[in-house]
Amino acid sequence: MPQPLGSTAYDMSVHSARPYLGRDGVKARIEEVGVVPALRGASAEAALFAAESLAGAGIPILEISAAAMGAENVICELSGRVPDMIVGAGSVNNRVAARRCIDAGAKFVTTPAFLPEVMEIAAKENVAVVSGAFTPTEVLAARNSGSDLVRVFPCDAAGGARYIRSLKLALPDVPLIASGGVTQQTAFDIVAAGATAIGVGTELVPEDAIRLRQGRRIRELARRFLGYVDNGRIEAAGRGQVTFLK
Repeated sequence: MPQPLGSTAYDMSVHSARPYLGRDGVKARIEEVGVVPALRGASAEAALFAAESLAGAGIPILEISAAAMGAENVICELSGRVPDMIVGAGSVNNRVAARRCIDAGAKFVTTPAFLPEVMEIAAKENVAVVSGAFTPTEVLAARNSGSDLVRVFPCDAAGGARYIRSLKLALPDVPLIASGGVTQQTAFDIVAAGATAIGVGTELVPEDAIRLRQGRRIRELARRFLGYVDNGRIEAAGRGQVTFLK
């Protein structure tokens, strides 16, 4: 039985048999899929339902916010019960949180800002890291410090697709994940502007869809966002912009 949300007594043995993917493999999978769903404050059972629904639609990735109480328990449960799922930790703000989430089984860690101490731990443990950044200086610093991908956050506050396009013109070789305010109305344009992937929260996994166990609704939303990514990449390639094509 999973520990209740808020417990820190997670059982490390439950994810001991998970397949090894490695840092490069995780990075490649995120780039291929192009969508990183994010959950905050969900119980282990709720996260499991969301993960299975997303995987059923072709998104085997789920980011669990480390800012929520008991996040490491949720990460541990998912890593053990859905071993093919790439479970990551989001909003990792410090060295202690990074260590706890990695020990619980996180296959990637995402920071809200440029935090070298978190990147150092991830690199040591061969775990993929997605550093948060906002300005071009921060984006370049994160990339030069070893961030596998760079999370532009909050993307909507900077202008969304227009800002991503400007960043890619200046830094064409940096793989960007646009996060913050990404919706069905903006996803296509953001990817067409050159984003390698998009980070999406409740627009993809609505809280009421989890509460009501509406798996079909989540799968439909997942397919829509995958479609926006695929079509956006085709558009970007037609413009001669750097992106990722399957």
